[in-house]
Amino acid sequence: MLKKFLFLILLIAIGTAGFGFWSYQQASQFTEQQVVLDKAQLIEVKPGTSYRKLIRQFEQSGWITDTKWARFTHKLSPELTEIKAGTYWVEPNQSLASVLTQLKSGKEHQFSITFVEGSRFSEWLQQLEQAPYLDHELSDLSEKEIAKKLGIDRPKLEGLFLAETYHYTAGMSDFDILDRSHNALVSVLETEWGTKSANLPLKSSYEALILASIIEKETAIDSERERVSSVFVNRLKRGMRLQTDPTVIYGMGDKYDGNIRKKDLRTPTAYNTYTINGLPPTPIAMAGPASIKAALHPETSRYLYFVADGTGGHKFTKSLVEHNKAVRAYLRTLRN
Repeated sequence: MLKKFLFLILLIAIGTAGFGFWSYQQASQFTEQQVVLDKAQLIEVKPGTSYRKLIRQFEQSGWITDTKWARFTHKLSPELTEIKAGTYWVEPNQSLASVLTQLKSGKEHQFSITFVEGSRFSEWLQQLEQAPYLDHELSDLSEKEIAKKLGIDRPKLEGLFLAETYHYTAGMSDFDILDRSHNALVSVLETEWGTKSANLPLKSSYEALILASIIEKETAIDSERERVSSVFVNRLKRGMRLQTDPTVIYGMGDKYDGNIRKKDLRTPTAYNTYTINGLPPTPIAMAGPASIKAALHPETSRYLYFVADGTGGHKFTKSLVEHNKAVRAYLRTLRN
């Protein structure tokens, strides 16, 4: 009798172990199944979302099957159920375990926004308005109100942000981006100002930023920036007007139609460096680190003029006679 009883216990133990092993396999297969997606996409996990609620959402979306085994994950792999709210990028053919591990890590998808050197603040606001998954706190604010919110003691924000690529996660705001960009600008400007070349005709780091914005608009060629800077520095030292077209265009505002005429060069504005002495009152665009560095570390030269050479670069000259010759050569290149 005892033998039969022991044999029965053994059978039950074997059956229990077998069932346990089979259940473990089923639960493992559940977490190892592929999440069915046609293409990579963002998955948003809202605050307060539980593991079971998430699994139901996945099932209802047709991404996974056999959710009856989901409850065993708590016992077999409890770490996979500790999901965190956020926005995550999921690739096709990822396993459910891989996705859950991703959601547990809290490493949200990084979006990026790139502000191009030479662009204007108005263009930045448009980019920010169109940026996905970004909270818009500045939409209804004027430029002065934005400046106040950012703690910037200037009514005009042109040039006060560093043109670069910035990364953000869902839920960050346009204010966060601008605040970070302004701080980056201040850091670069202070560093370059602290090591600036001697005898520059610049009274402040803000004037350096104005010059950097002009350099940014005049050339996109890295090897030319310091030479372009030297032309403007040499002219400032001699008391010559800068006579740079981008300042004329900026001063024209909405009146600019893509062409600059002789009357535009003669029409005074606060920014027209054909009619004013020295630098314009504010930057005319956003500058990148290279142009800021060039403004404060110009090439040592005697150049006073430059004009496009028709091949994407510029011809630099030391006298008006040489400059006029270079202009005629440029016009011939255009005609040909």
